[in-house]
Amino acid sequence: MFQRTFKGGAHPPEWKHLTESKPIEDLEIPKRVVVPLQQHLGAPSEAIVQKGDEVKTGQPVSEAKGFVSVPSHASITGKVTAVEPMPHPLGSKAVSVVIEGDGIDVWDEGVRPVENVDQLETKQLCEMIQQAGLAGMGGAAFPTHVKLSPPPEKSIEIAILNGAECEPYLTSDHRLMLEQPEEILYGFRLIMRILGVRRGIIAIEANKPDAVRVLASHVKDVKNVSLVKLPVKYPQGAEKQLIKSLTGREVPPGGLPMDVACLVHNVGTAKAIHDAVTQRKPIVERIVTVTGPGVTEPKNLRVRIGTLFSELITACGGYRGEVGKLVMGGPMMGLAQDRDDVPVIKGTSGILVVDERSASIGSALSCISCARCVDACPMKLVPTVLGKLVEKKRFEEAKASGVQDCIECGCCAFVCPSKINLVHAFKYGKAEIVAMERVTG
Repeated sequence: MFQRTFKGGAHPPEWKHLTESKPIEDLEIPKRVVVPLQQHLGAPSEAIVQKGDEVKTGQPVSEAKGFVSVPSHASITGKVTAVEPMPHPLGSKAVSVVIEGDGIDVWDEGVRPVENVDQLETKQLCEMIQQAGLAGMGGAAFPTHVKLSPPPEKSIEIAILNGAECEPYLTSDHRLMLEQPEEILYGFRLIMRILGVRRGIIAIEANKPDAVRVLASHVKDVKNVSLVKLPVKYPQGAEKQLIKSLTGREVPPGGLPMDVACLVHNVGTAKAIHDAVTQRKPIVERIVTVTGPGVTEPKNLRVRIGTLFSELITACGGYRGEVGKLVMGGPMMGLAQDRDDVPVIKGTSGILVVDERSASIGSALSCISCARCVDACPMKLVPTVLGKLVEKKRFEEAKASGVQDCIECGCCAFVCPSKINLVHAFKYGKAEIVAMERVTG
């Protein structure tokens, strides 16, 4: 076992037992989907369909606008009933394509097996990945083809496959590793081929021993690929912390993994790359963990993009008791929702339902200067100082003190005995800095 680790971190309760032993179930194809044109970082895609158009599953409904952009695709077969702003899980509304299904799942003619994959050039592979609408499936949703196209001066030495899944409650990656390891590894080898690297590392936390055994058995005879079982520590799956743990290399403040010759991809992204390259299959579905004390029967579901959260919760037996909080993602880095009629998007790895009693944490108290947040911060920041600077709207000083390096992992808020919502403050501070810089040019 690799003993090196990163500074800081925390050990929140895992709660993975609710779903880690539950196989992935296919949710019934929805009668209606809402497919947002903004499901990724970068420029929103632009609609190429209009109300009244008939579409097939896998057919593009939008096109990328620029290099850092990817298209969206119809996730069911049917008729476009609207192209307009609709509720979005990332907040406010976003232009979306609404499709009413016709009950027949007919795939677009462009989705078909690809012959002679080994003969395709790197540029062709990246084009196929972009056309399939791939964006990081671990939640960040950064366009995959961009990540696979580092500038010439950034030579990549190590490709890392991220199977840590350190976020409490979530088990969608865990189940994927158990049920489709061949596709994941095929996708990872494509990643290595595109990047031209000779060393690959698969990283899995030690709380998934069955996944470690399964993937280890598949890579034992694979050259240049090793598997590392990592100590359980949050946020082990954050790419900068993962790189530090695996290689000892430290991504500089404001830098990217490519600055230390590494690139990290999630296991779900590797599986999606396999589908895009071998079948030209776009992202029209993903695995979502629906879990928490506020849902009757937690499950891992394979669902079509655009399916409403409410339909997933119904498939899990509905709400149990009074709902205290509904979260897209997990309790540490997830986004609270004020409604359940928002659609599953490419970055929806989980839906957490917290009952009213569990959601109540009481009012925040004054900082007692205990420095627990300083010890826990994996980015070596001083959260208590940053929080006070943002509170006093001293954004220039907050920027100079590194607030933009915050990865919003939530460790500081988790260990804080005064229950101060530091992450909220940092998100607000970073947004204000961006707005300020936009005005000043």
